[in-house]
Amino acid sequence: MWPFYAFVMAHIATGAVGLLAFWVPVLSQKGGFNHRRWGRVFTYMMLATGTIAIAISTCTILDPIGTHQHVTDPELMKNPELVRGIFGWMMLYLAILTINLAWYGWLSVLNKRDHSKNLEWRNIALQIAVIIAALNCAWQGWLIGQPLMIGISIIGLATGGTNLYFLYKPKRGPNDWLNEHIKALVGAGISVYTAFFAFGAVRLMPELALNPLMWAIPLVTGLGLILYHQWDVARKYKAQKSGAEFAS
Repeated sequence: MWPFYAFVMAHIATGAVGLLAFWVPVLSQKGGFNHRRWGRVFTYMMLATGTIAIAISTCTILDPIGTHQHVTDPELMKNPELVRGIFGWMMLYLAILTINLAWYGWLSVLNKRDHSKNLEWRNIALQIAVIIAALNCAWQGWLIGQPLMIGISIIGLATGGTNLYFLYKPKRGPNDWLNEHIKALVGAGISVYTAFFAFGAVRLMPELALNPLMWAIPLVTGLGLILYHQWDVARKYKAQKSGAEFAS
């Protein structure tokens, strides 16, 4: 199983850099040098981490017990379908979600002056892929009786649906691209921190791997960041618009 462990080590390395890089663009001055430089680092790491996670999850789907011999929970090890579902199909879905959000968020800011470039084939294919992966995650969760897999699939369905809506809606506001950028890249941060808390806990605290609290912490924190930054964008735009009207 050396390819699996090689993928895991590479996944940890890129994911760790991404975990740290995430906070620089979140906390630094928006549009500044550090925001742009570390935003690029974060995006690259998310694309790499998500791609490697696809390889890890594929190995797990093919050999769930062989790839998870480190798991000490005897009940879990007696149920290969449970391992395949959680660490295979659900991880595959989260990997595609992470790639989707990182790519979509990057294009949102890169093509802010030419929205038509956002309609490139990879961006559209990723929206379709995340919807299919989310539906499959929910289905696999239903088959093995894991409501967590069903619940978390809603995020992917909402992501693909709202992204497609933005990509094809006929008219967009002046700050829509920025709100999409915030939503997507903070969403990618939520995804990687969720994987860190949940899947990482398997090695240190196996009994917490499926604890809803481990999944809720990154989600609640990330949603708070998204709402705050989108509110800040609206506040600054309103102040700028009021200043322009006053000057005229």
